Amino acid sequence: MTTPTSAAPPPRTSTTPTRTGTGTGTPVLSGTGLFTVLLGAALPLIDFFIVNVALPDIDRDLRTGEAVLELVISGYGIAFAVLLVPCGRLGDLLGRRALFSLGLTTFALTSLACGLAPNATFLVVARVAQGAASALIAPQVLATVQATTAGARRARAMSLYGAMAGLSMVTGQVLGGVLVSADLFGGGWRAVFLVNVPVAAVALALTARTVPRTRSPRPEPVDVPGTVLLALALGALLAPLTEGRAAGWPLWTWLSFAAFPFLAYAFYRVERAADRAGRTPLVPPSLFRLVPLRRALVMIVPFDIGLSAFMFAVAVSLQQGEGLAPVVAGLALAPFAVVFFLASLGGPRLIARWGTRVVTAGGALQAGGVALIALAAWRTWPHLGVLQLLPGAVLMGAGQALQLPVLFRIVLSEVPAERAGVGSGVLTTTHQSALALGVATLGSLFLTLASGAGPRDALIVTLLIQLGVIAVTVGLSLRLPRTIA
Repeated sequence: MTTPTSAAPPPRTSTTPTRTGTGTGTPVLSGTGLFTVLLGAALPLIDFFIVNVALPDIDRDLRTGEAVLELVISGYGIAFAVLLVPCGRLGDLLGRRALFSLGLTTFALTSLACGLAPNATFLVVARVAQGAASALIAPQVLATVQATTAGARRARAMSLYGAMAGLSMVTGQVLGGVLVSADLFGGGWRAVFLVNVPVAAVALALTARTVPRTRSPRPEPVDVPGTVLLALALGALLAPLTEGRAAGWPLWTWLSFAAFPFLAYAFYRVERAADRAGRTPLVPPSLFRLVPLRRALVMIVPFDIGLSAFMFAVAVSLQQGEGLAPVVAGLALAPFAVVFFLASLGGPRLIARWGTRVVTAGGALQAGGVALIALAAWRTWPHLGVLQLLPGAVLMGAGQALQLPVLFRIVLSEVPAERAGVGSGVLTTTHQSALALGVATLGSLFLTLASGAGPRDALIVTLLIQLGVIAVTVGLSLRLPRTIA
């Protein structure tokens, strides 16, 4: 493993951390600083899921159609995924704390715009802008951790990041249900966006006092051709997947699908040429020669596809199929979140003893949980609620806590410190793109089946497909390195 990157010297003020942990003058991220960057990183992930339980209320209030509702989710997800890697490069170039602060400020403003949206079109545009703001925040977190920690401190920080990521995704749905049902100040669904404003303001104030300034010691300019081609390729794949079904699969969706492989190949050729010429492309192909990184990324894709589809299908099933209130639909997954958090705390000790085989064990537990939820839906519908979901949710929470944090840690365990921004951008882009793919593919399949066979059968079929996806991840986990650096 390489040593942490050199950071730009912080100003001599009492508010900037100046401790050194390696004797090289590199700033060390304090405990409060780590909390601050993790809080910032949680906001974009929470907001991807917080709207799931608010969609019916948004539909009633703004009189939107199904296609517009999908844009509320997909517009955010596509903007987030497309801009993550270039924003990671900008952090390397201009300074990670500066980009993190800019992202928090922009995220607060765009959240306010979403909460005050007068119509559906305004809401969709504001959500796209919010996704762009999220892309400014996310890659700076892992890059800052890489640049300001080493050894056991870095391993602990990476484990906490993975735990935060998984917990945020579930907490977002729970929080969304609570806020919509609470109807704060008569705002209804608007509270799921407005709540971001004070949280982002707190994170911004803490950032100035606790997060060190870092940047790459040898920053490279933004790879403009690579950025444009990556944006076009991801857009060509995600846009028709998210909007095609609701729009009736018009001609543009098929043309977009047809263009995707050509755009992806063009992106690869441009990046490979830049890599061989000694420049630092947006996504260096040489980075994927790191076997642990490559294998863990391959696992993250099916894992996230299954998770996001599960969250979406459960939210829609409980509200539209069972007729449950948003708060009940959200709280149905609260045991999942609690167990995930508790299991994550013990994850590092299990990894130290058993290595990455805990990922395999986690996959087995997750499969058991999904099977129990499918059985409960089959036997208890239309009375599927918190108690019926509890056994499966507990197993799923424990199983996923033993997978996601470990995979995140593996991906970045051998990334060179000078490429911390690139590595974190690749990880978060893969993560976010897979989440969007899950809603676009299995989520769309669920909606199609629900309109015909009904929500119960649609939920069961979606869960059975997820079991197949889990079988794939369990098999892939056996190829992971046994130990983590």
